[in-house]
Amino acid sequence: MALRTSAAFRTVRRHPTIAVGGALLACMVLIALFAPVLGTVDPGALSPMLRTRDPSAQFWFGTDIMGRDVYSRVLYGTRVSLVVGISVAVFASIGGLLVGIVAGFSRRADAIIMRLMDGLMAIPAILLAVALMALTRGSIGNVILAITIPEIPRVARLVRGVVLGLREQPYVDAAVAAGTRTPKILYMHILPNTFPHLIVQASYICASAMIAEAILSFIGAGTPPIVPSWGNIMAEGRALWQVKFYIVMFPAIFLSLTVLAVNLLGDGLRDSLDPRLAGRL
Repeated sequence: MALRTSAAFRTVRRHPTIAVGGALLACMVLIALFAPVLGTVDPGALSPMLRTRDPSAQFWFGTDIMGRDVYSRVLYGTRVSLVVGISVAVFASIGGLLVGIVAGFSRRADAIIMRLMDGLMAIPAILLAVALMALTRGSIGNVILAITIPEIPRVARLVRGVVLGLREQPYVDAAVAAGTRTPKILYMHILPNTFPHLIVQASYICASAMIAEAILSFIGAGTPPIVPSWGNIMAEGRALWQVKFYIVMFPAIFLSLTVLAVNLLGDGLRDSLDPRLAGRL
């Protein structure tokens, strides 16, 4: 246990971006968990008499056009972004891992599966997500599904490339020659070696998914207006941007910080897991 802790400290010391990104992300997670405690009022409470108030001691981030507290809505919006980002990263990684392993290890299935993946990748991710949302009702679950589907081919292509290199390794040839069954080879030799690449890719997917969710909500194709999300808040404040810029500015700052935290963490993980850099640090 002590050795693992010491190794973790050495990794953080060598890669400060992991510490910075992890600390920022931890703050956002705490904000999401304790939003009911940190928030001043109900984020959905309407107060027409208090609409478009400037930031003050009562309303820290001001109020929107319906009199709702922007501060409380931004805090609750953290929950939506983190849930969408983490869920998309997990589901896309699992789906892409399964597809990529099959395509990379089976030459017969590779041609069929990867042509399907190429077809999906030919469509811009955000346009495909908008099209999928147009066929469904606005909800967090449907947003997660709509963003996950375009991300699976990218993960599958990454995993396939890794597996293509691993299956030619001598230890895999030895396992095949020894009569080891294919599922056992995949589980023991292929799967563990894909995790470092998959973890780094998942961090970038998480960041891009949060941006995609904000875009969908901003154009009205994401979460319903009753659900406070950063994209919804910015969409509702864009008409007043020139006179009440804070309605858009505060959720944009939170979104930028969260995406920055995830990207810094991903960059640090990429450097720490890259064996080519291990000898230089």
